[in-house]
Amino acid sequence: MKSSLMSIIRPSVMVFLFWVLTLVSGSGVSLSPLAAQSDEDLSQVLARVIPQLETEIQKSMLEGQIPSITVALTDRVGELWAGAYGESNLWAGTPASTQTVYLIGSTFKAQSTIALLQQLEDGFFQLDDPVNPYLNNFQIREEPGFPVTFRHLLTHTSGLPAAFGGHDVWGETVPSPLSVYLGESLEVAGPPLEKVVYSNLAYTLVAYLVERFSGVPYKEYIKDRIWSPVGMTSTAFAPTPEMEERLSIPYVPNQETGRPAAAGRTKADVWPAGIVYGTVHDQASWVRFNLVDGAVDGGRLLQPETMQQMHTLQFRQFSGGSMGGGWGYERPGYGLTWWLSTREGEQFFAHSGSVSGYTAFVMGNRTRGLGIAVLTNGNRAHSHLVRICNLALDLLAEELGESR
Repeated sequence: MKSSLMSIIRPSVMVFLFWVLTLVSGSGVSLSPLAAQSDEDLSQVLARVIPQLETEIQKSMLEGQIPSITVALTDRVGELWAGAYGESNLWAGTPASTQTVYLIGSTFKAQSTIALLQQLEDGFFQLDDPVNPYLNNFQIREEPGFPVTFRHLLTHTSGLPAAFGGHDVWGETVPSPLSVYLGESLEVAGPPLEKVVYSNLAYTLVAYLVERFSGVPYKEYIKDRIWSPVGMTSTAFAPTPEMEERLSIPYVPNQETGRPAAAGRTKADVWPAGIVYGTVHDQASWVRFNLVDGAVDGGRLLQPETMQQMHTLQFRQFSGGSMGGGWGYERPGYGLTWWLSTREGEQFFAHSGSVSGYTAFVMGNRTRGLGIAVLTNGNRAHSHLVRICNLALDLLAEELGESR
C-alpha cells in the first residue's frame, strides 16, 4: 500500500452538529496489496468512488441516528478498501475502527447454510426430503400430508414461525439447549409453501441438523469448517476476551432527544439464527467467498454446482416486491437463504442482520465479482445500509467495467 494512496483516500475529519458526535472519517482505512497489484489504477478508482460513498454514509448516520459504521469493499481476489466512521462508544468517545466488533445478526444464516449443504454433499439427505424422518428426539408438528422439507427450511417457506426468545445478557435466564428448545417449539403456523414467513426457528433447526449429521458440536463445526477456511478469525458466537476490547455498544434511536440511547445486550433461544459477533474485514471475506464457486485457499467448502444452487432463485411464485430495507432489482426472492435479484442480466445477492442496537448488511454482484460488507451499532437501519451498498457497487462497476 502506497503512502500517497493513503493520503488520497483518507478524508478530512468532519464535525456535524448531531448529538455532539464527531465523525472520524476513514479511520482504519486499508487496502489489500494483492488487490493493488492486480489493478494499477485502483488508487485512482477509489479516489473517485470513496468520496461519493462517504457522502451517503454520513447522510445515513445522521438520518438513522447511527453512531458508527464500518464498511469494506472487496472483489474476488481480495479486500479493496475498508473504512470506519463515527464512534463505537458515544459515552467514552471511542472512534470506530475497521477492527471494531459488532453483532452480525442474520448475515450469519447463509454461513450455517453452507454447513448444512456440506452434509448434503456428504450424502446425508436431499433438499426435497421431508425433515422429520431425520429427527429422533422430537418432530416438527406439521399438518398431515404437508411435510416440511430441507428446501423449505432454507427458503422461509416451511410454515415455521419467526420466533426469537430473547434473554438479557445480564439477566437471570439463558437460552435452552437446542434439543430442548426445538422439542418445545417446532410447530408450524401453516402448511409449507403457503407463503414466505421469515423463520429464525427454521435456522435453529438447521444448526441441530448440522450437529446431528456431522457428529460434531455445532459451534465447533462452524468455527473449524466455515470460519477458519474462509479466514474469519475475528468472528465468534461469544466474543473472546480480545474481541471484547473492540466490542461496540448497541444503540437505538431516541426521538425525544434526537440522539441514540444505549441498548441492552441480547441473547436468544434462536441463537444459531444470528447471535454472532464479527468485524467488517471478516464480513468482507465472507462476501468474497460468495463471489466465487465454493473454493477457498487450499481446498473447497462446496462443489460449484451446490454453490450455484445456493445462488439460484428457488420459488419464482414468491419473487417480486422487495426484500428487507427495500433491497432488490428485478423480482427479488430467496435462493437457499440468500436474497437474490437480477438487473440487466447481472446477478446480485444480499442479506441483512438485525438485533437490538445493531444492523448489518452484505451484498455482492456475482457477475462482476464485486461486493460490500457494512456493520453498524445502529438499530433497524436496513434502508440506509441498502442505499450505501447499492451505491458502492454501482460506483465500482461503473469505474472498473467488466468483471476482474
